[in-house]
Amino acid sequence: MAFMPISKEDMRERGIDQLDFVYILGDAYVDHPSFGAAIITRLLEHHGYTVGVIAQPNWKDPKSVLRLGLPKLAWLVSAGNIDSMVAHYTVAKRPRADDAYSAGGRNGKRPDRAATVYCNLCRNAAPEIPVLCGGLEVSLRRFAHYDYWSNTVMPSVLADTRADLLMYGMGEHSMIEIADRLAAGEDVKTIRDVRGTCYLCDPRETPYGAVQCPSFKEVSENKELYAKSCRIQYDQQDEVYGKTIIQRHGDKMLVQNPPALSLTTAELDEVYSLPYERAYHPCYEKEGGVPSIEEVRFSVTHNRGCFGFCNFCSIALHQGRRVTVRSEESVLEEARKLTEMEGFKGYIHDVGGPTANFRGPSCEKQLKYGLCKGKKCLAPSPCKNLHVDHTEYLHILREMRKIPKIKKVFIRSGIRYDYLIEDKDEAFMRELIEYHISGQLKVAPEHCSAAVLDKMGKPHIEAYKRFQKKFYEITGQKGKEQYLVPYLMSSHPGSALKDAVELAMFLKENHIHPEQVQDFYPTPGTLSTCMFYTGFDPYTLEPVYVAKKPEEKAMQRVLLQYYKPENQRRVIEALCKAGREDLIGNGAGKLVRPDSVYLKMQREKQAKRGERNARGRNANGRNPAAKTPQRVKPNGRKKR
Repeated sequence: MAFMPISKEDMRERGIDQLDFVYILGDAYVDHPSFGAAIITRLLEHHGYTVGVIAQPNWKDPKSVLRLGLPKLAWLVSAGNIDSMVAHYTVAKRPRADDAYSAGGRNGKRPDRAATVYCNLCRNAAPEIPVLCGGLEVSLRRFAHYDYWSNTVMPSVLADTRADLLMYGMGEHSMIEIADRLAAGEDVKTIRDVRGTCYLCDPRETPYGAVQCPSFKEVSENKELYAKSCRIQYDQQDEVYGKTIIQRHGDKMLVQNPPALSLTTAELDEVYSLPYERAYHPCYEKEGGVPSIEEVRFSVTHNRGCFGFCNFCSIALHQGRRVTVRSEESVLEEARKLTEMEGFKGYIHDVGGPTANFRGPSCEKQLKYGLCKGKKCLAPSPCKNLHVDHTEYLHILREMRKIPKIKKVFIRSGIRYDYLIEDKDEAFMRELIEYHISGQLKVAPEHCSAAVLDKMGKPHIEAYKRFQKKFYEITGQKGKEQYLVPYLMSSHPGSALKDAVELAMFLKENHIHPEQVQDFYPTPGTLSTCMFYTGFDPYTLEPVYVAKKPEEKAMQRVLLQYYKPENQRRVIEALCKAGREDLIGNGAGKLVRPDSVYLKMQREKQAKRGERNARGRNANGRNPAAKTPQRVKPNGRKKR
């Protein structure tokens, strides 16, 4: 099966005069199921619709979106697999040198706030044709939200895009229902009851029974109301009990319908069985291809959703917390296909998803009643109802290892060690260590301070210590030299300089030398970003300390790489500022050795103290600075 049409010539070859949908995309066009655009376009094709793709149009040319002509049913717009602002800028707000989702890895091929720019190009090109937007960028900006790059609260992206409908989350169900209704002749302005969608309307048309967030104006002016609004949005993000949410935006009302229902196993199997090319479009060959395909070309996704629910992660508000899975046969069939692909060298790079070792709901209760509001399945400690079972996942891995031509199956997407260590059956952990690690296993304790971990929504460090001990114990038994590589985060809300010092000492005591440290990045829509902006925990409204000054953030970051010679001076400065000069020196209990600058400062301080003491002593050797008895008059009053 060929790629979707990207030119008029492609359309003519397929005998298409007018496409049903034209998909405007912020990424280069890659037809692989790890890319949302590929899934949506293939699914529409499977349901009988014609779709063309215009990838990274020239946003400075209004005619660039007309390359395939006008669509019969609607424009589809997505910024791509990640937020365009994250793609363009580092956490320090500096332009990135590259873009893995663009041909040749070159940055600058899409505009800032790409979804907004593309939607307006479509709207201006043909005002009468519906504009539907989806993807991560708009999904996480569907309500009034804090925008880190402008340092302001921005309205729902619907207000700026002028789109008719916004599809949030995983859009397969929403997309097909909308397509069928448009094809039946229904006006897009009457399609207001599709789950997983948002729209703007006159306040008089607001549906009854909705949960109301504080308005855009209120959350822009009051940080406590912003935090309350954030909690409402998360509390209703459940397909079982989630209600319609509304939020006033000036003279319009934003309406979010309840989340779309998760795809069943059969539906997921169907999505992943579609005839993807599993490659970038050949038109990018001359530019060196699209780098983002390399990590996923020989990988298999077996699940969706994550009940881990970390506060800094967008998955809960996008894919959702409910874990759904493909069937074992579907996963194995895809692995067999990979072995027949050009360039396959015997290695499956990953069998995973948002969290690789989740293969079902965290408990049976959530299937009927939904996931618990405001609670986490694994943090700060595992829920007593948590169901831990790696049996099915382990069986898939065992069967995959038997497939001819497969030499090794790696697991590179996230392993939740806090879930794994609760499994009383060690079989999965033993086989993970023996067969599925390439010398290193990446895990994400993120921090060691209980106060910081609570704000991250992560389990306390004791879970990591248990896992670390068992990992090295089994590794030793297997006679292997393998290591844990922990992901760590600095400057997350709740982390003060003293917490970074605590983490640095933990790393030294455990002989951990992280090569990379992630400074907290406030991306739209997350609970952690809410804390960063407001200074409040949205679930308790307690104040949260936030490091925002570049100097302190830099200090927290270098403390986690205390061992690097080039960081010595900054680490010493950080320890002095934190009042922990006791950690400067030589010996086991110290974090960093003193440098010449510090030693010189200490000598100068000591000399000044000596001078003051020398000046302060009188001829009798008494120090007048010491407290002397006060003279008292006979009437008992102190002499002035």
